[in-house]
Amino acid sequence: QTVTVKEADVHQQNPPKFDKIEDMAMLTFLHEPAVLYNLKERYAAWMIYTYSGLFCVTVNPYKWLPVYNAEVVAAYRGKKRSEAPPHIFSISDNAYQNMLTDRENQSILITGESGAGKTVNTKRVIQYFASIAAIGDRKKEAANSSKVDLLEKSRVIFQLKAERNYHIFYQILSNKKPELLEMLLITNNPYDYSYVSQGEVTVASIDDSEELLATDSAFDVLGFTAEEKAGVYKLTGAIMHFGNMKFKQKQREEQAEPDGTEGGSRGGGGRQVLGSPGSLQARGEVEPDHVSPPRSADADKSAYLMGLNSADLLKGLCHPRVKVGNEYVTKGQNVQQVYYSIGALAKAVYEKMFNWMVVRINNSLETKQPRQYFIGVLDIAGFEIFDFNSFEQLCINFTNEKLQQFFNHHMFVLEQEEYKKEGIEWEFIDFGMDLQACIDLIEKPMGIMSILEEECMFPKATDMTFKAKLYDNHLGKSANFGKPRNVKGKPEAHFALIHYAGTVDYNIIGWLEKNKDPLNETVVGLYQKSALKLLANLFSN
Repeated sequence: QTVTVKEADVHQQNPPKFDKIEDMAMLTFLHEPAVLYNLKERYAAWMIYTYSGLFCVTVNPYKWLPVYNAEVVAAYRGKKRSEAPPHIFSISDNAYQNMLTDRENQSILITGESGAGKTVNTKRVIQYFASIAAIGDRKKEAANSSKVDLLEKSRVIFQLKAERNYHIFYQILSNKKPELLEMLLITNNPYDYSYVSQGEVTVASIDDSEELLATDSAFDVLGFTAEEKAGVYKLTGAIMHFGNMKFKQKQREEQAEPDGTEGGSRGGGGRQVLGSPGSLQARGEVEPDHVSPPRSADADKSAYLMGLNSADLLKGLCHPRVKVGNEYVTKGQNVQQVYYSIGALAKAVYEKMFNWMVVRINNSLETKQPRQYFIGVLDIAGFEIFDFNSFEQLCINFTNEKLQQFFNHHMFVLEQEEYKKEGIEWEFIDFGMDLQACIDLIEKPMGIMSILEEECMFPKATDMTFKAKLYDNHLGKSANFGKPRNVKGKPEAHFALIHYAGTVDYNIIGWLEKNKDPLNETVVGLYQKSALKLLANLFSN
C-alpha cells in the first residue's frame, strides 16, 4: 500500500546493526520512531529493560518474569553498567557503588503513567538493597532502606472503572483464610461492598489468595502483635461495611435518618433483628424491651468491628455536635452530607492506619547503627487521564507535573553536562520550563487552587460559581486553560487543562466539599474512646 505523509514525519532509518540496541543513546539517528521501534523489538524478545542515556526505560510485561531471583542479584553485584544487560538491578547497584565511592547520598526516581509498573520496580530496588544487606557486606549502609509512601486516599472509597481499590481488600475477600471473613462479618463477594466494587475486582497477573498468605506472614515477620494484626484487619473490614450504610431523607425536612429497611431490621421502626453479630445483643446495644429507632445492619457491623456503640455512631453521623462560639450545638445533616462525611471518615481511618504501619515497620527495621549516607527511592503517583477526572486527578496530576519538572530539569541538565564533557556541539535546552505555565495556572495566586480556596470561604458558593470564576480569570487568558471536549456518551466535563502528559478534561462537581474534606468531630470523638485499642490510638492526637 502507498502511504502519504508529511516530509517532517519521515525519519532516517538506523542500520540493522543497531537492532535491539541496549542503550538508545548510541543510535545513529535518535528520534521518536527509532526509540519506539527499538523498545518494541526488545519487548517482543522479553527484554523489558532498555537504557536511554542516564535513564532505564521499562515496558510492563503484565506477567511475572524470572529475572529477579538471587542468581540475578548476584550477577549485577559490583558490575559496571556496560558489563551486564539493562536491568533495574544495575541502576540500583550503580547507586550503591556511587554512594560508597563518592560518599554522597543517591536518589532513584521512578516515574511513569498509571499502571506502568512503578511500584513493582520500586519493590525490586528495595529487594536489591535488602539482598545486599543479607549478603552481609557493609550491612549497616544497605539495611537502612525504608520507604515512605504517599497514599492516594481517595481510592479507598472511589475507583474508576479500569482500576481497583487497594489489594488488601481483595486478598481478604479471596476466602483463603475463612476465619477472616467470619471475624469481619463479610461475604466473599466484592460486589456486596460498594467501596471495593466500583471498578475492576480482579487483576489477571495477581493471585489474591497467595498474596493474602504473603501479607499475613509479613505481619508476623515484621513483629506485629496478634492484637495489632487483628486491629488492622478489623478496620479494613469496617471500612467495607461503612460504605454500605444507607440513609434516607426524613419526610418534609432536610434531615437524614438511617434507612431502616435494609439489612436485618424489620420495617421502619420495629426492633432490630440481627443476622450476623450475635454478640451485639450481649453488649447491651439492642434493648429488647422497647421499640428502637430505625437502625442499620451495616452500621451495627461497622460499630462492632470498630469497638463503638452503633446507636452513637448513627446519631453522630445524622446529628453531629459542632462548636459555635463557646458552646456545642446539634446540627442537622441531609443525606448527601452524611454520605460525604462517611467517605471522609473511611479515608481518614485508612490513611492513619497506613501511616501508623509505615512508622511501625520502619521501627522494626531500624538497626540503631549510625547512618552516614542514604539512597532515596521515589515512586511517584502515575499521571492520570480517565473518562471522568475529578479533584483527586487534578491533585495527582499537579504533583506529577511538579515532579516531572524537577526530573526533567535535573536529568537533562546532567545529561547535557555529559555532552559538554565529550565535546559534542549542543544548544543548551532546559526541558523543565515546558511545565511552568501549567504549574502556575494551578498553584499561583488566582490560580485554580486559590480560587477554590476562596470559594470555600463563601457560604453561598456552589460548584457553578466556582466554574464561573475559573472561566472569568482564565478562559482566553491562560494558554493551558480551555473549554472541555464534551463527547456524547462520555461523562460531563467543565474545563480542560493542557498538562505535560496530555490534555485532561475535569469535572468540578463536589470540589468545594472535597476541598473542605471536613471530619465529623462527633464521630472522631467516638473513635478516640473506641474499645479497639488501635483505632483509639490512631485518633488520639
